[in-house]
Amino acid sequence: MSKKLLFSGLLLLSFFYHSRCISQSNEKTLVLSEILNELQERYGVQFNYASDLVENIILEAPKNNLSLEKALEKISSETYLDFIFISKTIITLKEKTIRFCGYSKDKDSNEILPFVTLYTGKNSTISNEEGFFELKNLKARDTITIEHIGYKPIRLAVNSLKTQEACETLFLTLYQEQLAEVVVYDFLVRGVDQLDNGSYQLDFKRFSTLPGLVDNDVLQSVQAFPGIQSIDETVSNINIRGGSNDQNRITWDGIKMYQSGHFFGLISMFNPSITQKVELKKNGSNTYETDGVSGTIAMKTSTKLNNDFKGSIGFNLIDAHSSVDTPLGEKASMQVAARKAINGFVQTPTYSSYFDRISQDTEIQQNTTMINESEIDFDFYDTSLRLLWQPTQKDQLRLNFIQTNNSLKFNETAIFNGQTEIRESNLNQSTIAAGLNYNRDWSEKLSTTVSIYNTDYKLDANNVAIEADQRFIQENKVSETEFRVMANYALSEQMSFIGGYDFTETKVTNLDNIDNPLFIRLVGELLQTHGVFSEVRLSSKDLDTKLTLGLRYNYLYDFNKGLWQPRLSFSHRFNENLSVEALGEFKHQSTSQVINFQNDFLGVEKRRWQLSNNESVPVITSKQGSIGMSYNKAGWLFNLVPFYKEVDGITTQSQGFQGPYEFERTFGSYSAFGADVLIRKQFEKNAFWLSYAYLDSQYSFQELPETSFANNFNISHAFTAGTNFTKGNWLWAAGLNWRSGRPFTALEVNNEVVEGELNFTNSNSERLKDYLRLDFSTQYQFNWGEQTRAQIAFSVWNVLNRENEINAFYRLNAEQQAQRFGQNSLGITPNLSVKLLFL
Repeated sequence: MSKKLLFSGLLLLSFFYHSRCISQSNEKTLVLSEILNELQERYGVQFNYASDLVENIILEAPKNNLSLEKALEKISSETYLDFIFISKTIITLKEKTIRFCGYSKDKDSNEILPFVTLYTGKNSTISNEEGFFELKNLKARDTITIEHIGYKPIRLAVNSLKTQEACETLFLTLYQEQLAEVVVYDFLVRGVDQLDNGSYQLDFKRFSTLPGLVDNDVLQSVQAFPGIQSIDETVSNINIRGGSNDQNRITWDGIKMYQSGHFFGLISMFNPSITQKVELKKNGSNTYETDGVSGTIAMKTSTKLNNDFKGSIGFNLIDAHSSVDTPLGEKASMQVAARKAINGFVQTPTYSSYFDRISQDTEIQQNTTMINESEIDFDFYDTSLRLLWQPTQKDQLRLNFIQTNNSLKFNETAIFNGQTEIRESNLNQSTIAAGLNYNRDWSEKLSTTVSIYNTDYKLDANNVAIEADQRFIQENKVSETEFRVMANYALSEQMSFIGGYDFTETKVTNLDNIDNPLFIRLVGELLQTHGVFSEVRLSSKDLDTKLTLGLRYNYLYDFNKGLWQPRLSFSHRFNENLSVEALGEFKHQSTSQVINFQNDFLGVEKRRWQLSNNESVPVITSKQGSIGMSYNKAGWLFNLVPFYKEVDGITTQSQGFQGPYEFERTFGSYSAFGADVLIRKQFEKNAFWLSYAYLDSQYSFQELPETSFANNFNISHAFTAGTNFTKGNWLWAAGLNWRSGRPFTALEVNNEVVEGELNFTNSNSERLKDYLRLDFSTQYQFNWGEQTRAQIAFSVWNVLNRENEINAFYRLNAEQQAQRFGQNSLGITPNLSVKLLFL
């Protein structure tokens, strides 16, 4: 009996299975283009559509007994396509537009998240203070990216939405490593934010503009913050709270840069088309960051895979530039950017103004032989690449490459015994660097990062003196390799831990080669440094209080020297309007820039890098602390940050003395006390700001006749007023910069020369005249086609054409009389930019 029942059951199952297979075989699943071909033959109609509109769409074919209208209605309900009857027999396919709206919330607390960024290739928006967002006119093939600082990004395919009017709640998940959170949006202008670790971030995706700029120049933009100036208007000489430029750590995706500017410092060498964000830290660095006793400027490219082709091409009156960001399959994308000077094709007024600025009081101007302007050749270029590969959701590999070059050539002509002698002098400055970064998320709590980079910097000059029948070759090279491994572990939602190890090897060589009389000096130095670091990050449940405590140990192998360096970052938010912060750090660095001769490298770039030897050139160490307060309400922001800093181990050669201590060789220290103040008011899309920086910085050199005197970079008072105005597609910006003159050493009046030597007054006891500059810029954007946006910008630097003297020094002339040399800033300098963005 049981066998019969079993046999009957198997027959019944076989019957149902066979019937189901027959039923399924009658319901064909086809590519949409094939379905449309069948409908054309069946109903005698013609479909007009672009082939890419129906690519990769597979669905069940409508049943044969349906009318044409019902068949098209079924297809439309299962796709994002509309069928439009042009006539009874001609039908056009059109992609539907979708509206996506809703509210953004924290997944764990269910609290509203304001200011969340949502964007596609064409559309973008930011959720308001209530967390509400809305994106219109989306296409089915679009992908929405949702980002918020401190939260994991979300990528959402529009074709996955259930309805054409999709309003839903987006839940964002916190990164377990508790990344820095924005505490003040639009700190200065749109896209400039203050983070809860005391640092500042420039997000060029949201960035508006700053006065005097036509492009997003990275290192010009950071000078808008109080407490940061350039003593000579160059990006290669940025001074943070009294420090020299070599005391800044400048990185590009973690790669340390020993060169920062084109045009020998007048513009940034980092292409803004590929650099997405910049983080500025004056104090309170993380323990995995080393060097940079005055501050850190960290430039970063995007870490998000790009699934759509994007690009740009443009030019201004200095250079032409382009970029491409393209997917390489589904798991990789590559971004390439390039830029080149255009003076080889046309010499613009902007180029002439820049060239006159860098050639002041250099070999080019002062040479006694004849140098025609047509015999001067200047050029610069840069190329950069970033490759992202994400083989799994837990793994990401990033490769970076950058190459830059500045070159200057000119011919010197002299006549001897009726014969013409022509010889070429040249100067080249270049950087080539590459880095590899691998990140793995082992779980929601544990992630690791392994990175390695190598950077090579070279500066060389070939200087000829026809009258002396002499050739002088100078060369400065820096080669650095760093390896780092780091782990990040979240013990809980309120506590995380970072620990790791890094190894750095730095080699610096300096060459001086004179052929008449023969003299060759080659100095090579090598230093290896091991670093171990850890830090713990704590936060309250409401995230109003955050504390980061860290400790770093550096072992300088060649000196058998160890350095302990604690770090502190604390912030507390009393309410929605008032917050305070406390920052502190101990740091060190082993490289510095020196000036051996004022005519180094033809006088255009006088500085060369040197490595500490722990004796005559000490390891530079620093300690600093600051306490800040911010009040933000109804568009008003008041920010006050007093600070104190001590830096020990500086040398006289690294400070650029041009008075009595120009050729002294000794080391000392400096202290800096001051405050940075900012007042900003926002009016919807418009903003107005006032900033003020006070600084009192003093040198201490025990082996000099004057053991204490003012720092060469002591700008006692600096004031900035600016405004940013937006109306429609127009963006306007204007700004006024005023600061007290830089210190310099004057001569005794009516007693300038004593026994054939210059008779100086007390060092840095005098100041140049106050510096004043008014800048203006405007920008207009408009759509030029469905996937192209055009941008035209115009700026004027130093609108008033004020002659600002930025440097002054004295020399003895041939008659043994004192002669004063001065260097002026840029005069009135217009610039124009035209750019096409392919979205």
